[in-house]
Amino acid sequence: MGTGSQDATNRFKALMDQVEEPLKTTYQNVHQGYHAETLARFLKAREWNVIKAHKMLVDCLHWRVQNEIDNILTKPIIPTDLYRAVRNSQLIGMSGYSREGLPVFAHGVGLSTFDKASVHYYVQSHIQINEYRDRIVLPTASRKYGRPITTCVKVLDMTGLKLSALNQIKLMTIISTIDDMNYPEKTNAYYIVNAPYIFSACWKVVKPLLQERTRKKVQVLSGNGRDELLKIMDAASLPHFCNRGGSGSSRHSEYANENCFSLDHPFHQQLYNYIKQQSLASEPTQPIRQGSVHVDLPEPAAEGTEIAKTIESEMHKFENGNGLSGSLDGHKINDNSDYRTAHCL
Repeated sequence: MGTGSQDATNRFKALMDQVEEPLKTTYQNVHQGYHAETLARFLKAREWNVIKAHKMLVDCLHWRVQNEIDNILTKPIIPTDLYRAVRNSQLIGMSGYSREGLPVFAHGVGLSTFDKASVHYYVQSHIQINEYRDRIVLPTASRKYGRPITTCVKVLDMTGLKLSALNQIKLMTIISTIDDMNYPEKTNAYYIVNAPYIFSACWKVVKPLLQERTRKKVQVLSGNGRDELLKIMDAASLPHFCNRGGSGSSRHSEYANENCFSLDHPFHQQLYNYIKQQSLASEPTQPIRQGSVHVDLPEPAAEGTEIAKTIESEMHKFENGNGLSGSLDGHKINDNSDYRTAHCL
């Protein structure tokens, strides 16, 4: 961290030291003891402008208080069949760790349908995974490796991406906006795998709309990305969709190369059991309540709205047969592609 960055961090810390309750308590759940790393995340998100970063973090704390985010890990989605339906239509899981100790999260972007429950259940589930990552997974990794680990790696599977994805753009934009405003700079790198041509075409028009910081984080890999991903993680930590046709075995991993999107996967079992246990601990004499947690849904920032409209417009071109080289729809991206993309897709 350079002198200018350190100065900005110090000034930011001085401002945050003045925060009072109830913001002070929820701030502890945000930083988990890693003050400097937390302040740096918000500073990066606001181009190291201390005033803007301070406003962003204080707004985040107010959002957490107003929506009782500190208690969201005490509110399981029940019955279990409903939660299983959410898991089967909102494909996300944790497959292991990179060699640097960063948790590896997998997202099935192309095959997520978000059609088995209300928007509020999907938003609740997404925030719960975020909070479990930040309060349990990352602190545990930090203790194990003896240094602060405050970010993760994401592998995005585009298998099955097609025009019907237009139906999910609004929800995906809501989730992306929640992350951008309240969980900034939590991802160290994004790796896109199994990308069809339609993704490449959308990327060409979205790329100019993204900040350089975002573009640099995301890479589109050839095929299922196995060979490239093995440079940063062991085979045991590869998401299941990166092992199709591969000869590697991850039988020595606790996650054993299973479908990391499934509720039966150890990560989701640990997460779901933790939430149910926290619920019983918070209200031991009360039955677990059914119903979703209603979090205030944010208005997308101008950048997010423009990106969503651009994606929608480009995909409509494909639908009408006028997309970029539309006759190639369904083909894989060229193996030599060095495109970078954004996690909002």
